[in-house]
Parts: sequence; structure tokens; C-alpha cells
Amino acid sequence: MCAPEARARPAASLSRRLLVVAMLWTLLLLAVGGLALNAALTGFLRRNFDAELEATLTAMIASAEVGPEREARFTRALADQRFFEPYSGNYWQVLAPGQAPFRSRSLWDRRLGPGVPEAALEPRVYTWAEGAFAAEPVRVMERDAVLPGSPTVFRFQIARSTRALDAELARMRAILAWSLGALGLGLLTMAWLQARFGLKPLRGVRRAIAAIRSGDAARVPEQFPPEVTPLVTELNQLLEHAEAQAEEARRHAGNLAHALKTPMSVLLNEARAGAPDLARTVEAQLAVMGRHVDHHLARARAVGRRSASTARAEVWPALESVARTVERMHVARGAVIDIAGEKELVFRGERQDLEEMLGNLLDNAAKYGGGRAFVTVSLEKGVGRDGGDMVAIAIEDEGPGIPAAEREAIFGRGARLDTSKPGTGLGLAITRDVAEIYGGSVALGESEDLGGLLVTLRLPAAA
Repeated sequence: MCAPEARARPAASLSRRLLVVAMLWTLLLLAVGGLALNAALTGFLRRNFDAELEATLTAMIASAEVGPEREARFTRALADQRFFEPYSGNYWQVLAPGQAPFRSRSLWDRRLGPGVPEAALEPRVYTWAEGAFAAEPVRVMERDAVLPGSPTVFRFQIARSTRALDAELARMRAILAWSLGALGLGLLTMAWLQARFGLKPLRGVRRAIAAIRSGDAARVPEQFPPEVTPLVTELNQLLEHAEAQAEEARRHAGNLAHALKTPMSVLLNEARAGAPDLARTVEAQLAVMGRHVDHHLARARAVGRRSASTARAEVWPALESVARTVERMHVARGAVIDIAGEKELVFRGERQDLEEMLGNLLDNAAKYGGGRAFVTVSLEKGVGRDGGDMVAIAIEDEGPGIPAAEREAIFGRGARLDTSKPGTGLGLAITRDVAEIYGGSVALGESEDLGGLLVTLRLPAAA
């Protein structure tokens, strides 16, 4: 037992698609921008913090000298009062081999670490969070220096608690977060407004189509923005095309009913009168009715294929195929069909319709044209109804031809000039109808080379 087909999920609305895309893109840009700004501002604050440490360290080294005990001392106290307040968060320390650390009063009973063992010929900065400073991480900058009058290498260290820096970074990130959040909300609101008011013309088109369906309007008004106008134009052309098809169907139905009415009336009258040759009358009228039905069916098929088809048919292969078929059908007459011209031309339509038109014309040429026909295929530029190119197929024969006064009448349904040969008289009528449906034409003339009939079939050429 086959499982039921899953219903197709409805496509998301344009508004929702626009909002989702705008939201994802906005969040991506805000995330990237936020990370970049955070990195830039964090680096800026840390560089400023380290620059202050370096300035203090330079001042500290500049004011240092060697004391009587070969120890380091300052010629003047550092200006920052916090160095004198215990645990103030600002500290300094001087280390020398074999000497007790020379420390700021703010360190009180604590001491900074010895730093890295390598020589610090240039200022070196790191974070210290061990021992007594585990709860109060400090940013330490240190540098080695030799003071005048002493060969000892002293290590000068300046440290500052990172609490102020961390608090400043937290405030900066909070401001950055709510400002980017407000920006994102504003951008999403703008995207919603764009989707709401930007797609308003499409909602107007929907209302116009609903009015057409309810019978309140016949066309979509073209008072829309330029971006929507092509869609409206195509919709109106589609409506006109549908109306034309419906009108054509009604007309053909009426024509068929009218054509069948007369044979049916003849049959009814003959049956009521009890005519002795009723069987012959029935046969004749049924043949007439069959011709009418065949004609309208062929026209209906061509209309249906033209309205729904974007097909293309190569003319030369179709012509060769039909010619071979016609030659086999009329082999007793010695039918010969010669073809010349351009081989690359393409008909903008169905191959089945092309072969039906060519079959009718070549069959007539073989049947009434003395057995020989000459076909020429060419391209006529800019002669179509819409200014396009046309494929011209000229068929000439050696027959008696058709007088100019009778050429238009021969296109009537059932019209035949030679009743001694079998046929329905529908070939030319069907060919003209199908050609006109595609925007082409069929014209009759006189062949200058062969002396018989010249039939020129013109059909729209494909690019």
C-alpha cells in the first residue's frame, strides 16, 4: 500500500524572509563589530594603563641613587600619595642581589615577586596574582638598571592593582553591549518597517487580483511603483490571453454547433420523409460532420499546444521526414520531392503541428501537382506580426495550378477543385488555421519555374 503523498509545505512569506535575513545579518555584523570594538577598546585601556606604569617606572629610576651601604635610595619621594598608604593598590619595589628588598610603604608586610629570571634591559610587563596578591592581582612592570657609582644591577618594579582597570573594562563592555543592542533593535525595527511598507504594493496586487476573481474588476490597475509595474503588466496580459482563449473556445464551439446543425437537419428530414436513399444520405452527411469535427479538433489541439508550449522544432529534419512519407504514399504516381535552402532554421512551435502542415501541403503537391514538387526553405527578416523573423517554406509543383479567382475559396472547409481524387478538402483549411494560430500565414501563387501552384508557408522563426 502506497503511503499518501506528503503535502507541500507552504513557502515562507516575503516579509518573514526579509526579517529573518535582516536579523541574521544584523546579528552577525553586530557580533563581529562588537568583538572588534571590544578588542580595540580593551587594548587601548591596557596600553594607557601600561603607559602610566612605564612613566612612573622611569621617574622612579631617574630619582634613584646609591646610598652609603651600596643600597638604592631615592633623592626625592614619588609624587603619588598612594605609595604611602598601606594596601592602596599602588606599589613599588627595588631588588638587588644580597640585599633586602627596598619597598614602598603601601606594600606594608607584603612584597612583590622577584619577576622573571632573565635580564630586563627594556621595560617588561606582566600580571602577578600569587601569594599575598592572589586576591588582588596587580599589573607589574619591571626593568633592570645600574646606578652611577655601583656595579650592582638593580631591578626596579612598579605595580598597580588591576581592579580599577577591570572595573573600567566592565563599564566599557556594558556601554558597548547596550549601545550595540539598541543599534540592533533599531536596525531590526527599520527592517520590519521596510518589509511592511516596502511590500505594500504586492498586497495591493493581491487585493486587485481578489477583486478580479470576485468580478468587481477586470484588470489590475497599473498605478504601482516601477518595480511592480512589469508584474502588473504581465498579469494583465495573462488575463487578456485567457479571455482571448475563452472567447476563441466559445467561438469554435458555436461554429462547430452551427456546422453540425445543417447535416443533422438533413438527416432528420430524410428520416421523417422515409427517403429510399436514406443510407446514402446518412453516409454523405456523416462524412460532412466528420470533416467539421476533424477541422475543429485540429485547431483546438494547435491552440492548446501554442498557449502552453515553449517548444522549438528544426524545420529541415521535419521536412525531410514528411517528404519521405509522402513519397512512399504516392509511389505509384512516381512522386519526387526535392528540398533546398537553409538547413539551420528553427520553427518557434511544436514539431507535430509543423509536420501536420507540411504533410497537408506536400500531400496536395504530390496528389494534384503532377508528381513532382520542389521545396525551398529560407529566412525572411522582420516580416512577422511582432517584427520578428519568419521561416518561409515555398512548395512548387508541376500541376495545373489554381486560378487566382479561386485561390481564396480553396481554403474553405471541404472545398475541393478536383473531386476525382480521394480527400476531405480540409488540408489547406487546417494548415491555414494552424499557421495563423502561431502568427504565420499560407499564401497561394503561381510557380514561375515549374508552371504549377506555388504555396508559401510562413511561420515564426526561433532565435
